[in-house]
Amino acid sequence: MASSRVLRLPRDQRRAQLLQAAIDVFTAKGYHAAAMDDIADAAGVSKPVLYQHFGSKLDLYLAVLDASCDRLTTEVEQALASTEDNAERVSATMDAYFDYVARATGEFRFVFESDLTDDRVQDRINAAQEEIADAVAGVITEDTGLSLDQAKLLAISLVGLAQVSARYWLNAGPGRLDLTEAKQLASTLAWRGIAGFPRTG
Repeated sequence: MASSRVLRLPRDQRRAQLLQAAIDVFTAKGYHAAAMDDIADAAGVSKPVLYQHFGSKLDLYLAVLDASCDRLTTEVEQALASTEDNAERVSATMDAYFDYVARATGEFRFVFESDLTDDRVQDRINAAQEEIADAVAGVITEDTGLSLDQAKLLAISLVGLAQVSARYWLNAGPGRLDLTEAKQLASTLAWRGIAGFPRTG
């Protein structure tokens, strides 16, 4: 039960605390089984405090989803910008997906395995995937001279490879295949494919 004396925090810190508690509860129970009482208890606050920041369970879930999508998008964009060497760039991008899925919070489930069938959820997920694919396509277009449509198809293929392989690795059981080895296998496959499109100049 939440304490009757809740430590007062600045609004942004309180919001971050509530989002983290929501990630924990939604990951463990899913959207439908989770209750606002569960999240308030996990955060150590009263339910009225929780409702001061989020008007409903759906509002809170969408805020968690937005944060999770933003995190993945930022990490992939950072991977793309981390080097000018394309083999290393592919490897860094694959690493971003595997690290995201391997994270103990399990927040990848909001983006890849949400149990909430709501148009607003799918719209956010689609928007994040589009943003990531566009970022990858931009690099491909710049380096190969392919059209944007051609590059976008390749980008979608690379992103799909990263997402599906990372999720397979996790669901199969990390003990069966070391994370470093899994990253290397996926990166090698992706690089050998995209390397068939030589750099312009």
